[in-house]
Amino acid sequence: MATVEVDILGMLCPICKVELAKAILHNVEIDYCPKCLGTFFQEHELRLAKDAADKNLIWQDIDLWKDEAKFKISRLGKLCPYCRMPLYEVNYGKSQVKVDVCNLCQGIWLDRGEFKKIIEYLKKEGDWKVLEKYAENIFQEFWEIFTGPETFRE
Repeated sequence: MATVEVDILGMLCPICKVELAKAILHNVEIDYCPKCLGTFFQEHELRLAKDAADKNLIWQDIDLWKDEAKFKISRLGKLCPYCRMPLYEVNYGKSQVKVDVCNLCQGIWLDRGEFKKIIEYLKKEGDWKVLEKYAENIFQEFWEIFTGPETFRE
């Protein structure tokens, strides 16, 4: 017989302590706070919403759990809405956006407007990487003009 986990209280906002509501964000069901408009993404939901928000961002993924040494306990004592463990504050990649992550369930809490900031950051980062790669390719093509891909005899 399988055990079923029942959450009697529902998920609570880590800031307002009110029950979270459900919504669809870019074809992904998420939980959000009707009071402060913060959003909770369960494991992989942020990546799926980001990919659906802009198809050009599919190749860009940030591993928030890569460097746990940079995790800082959230200064507001925020608890994960799903498992009620302390949330850790971490920068989203090299951006200035600080997100709250749960080390246990790998859920992610975003304050109001942070999803939009993440998408903007990823677009800028993607544009920079394309430009950087473009410059590398131009240099390589320029070098081949003088040296040629073949030997002198060929």
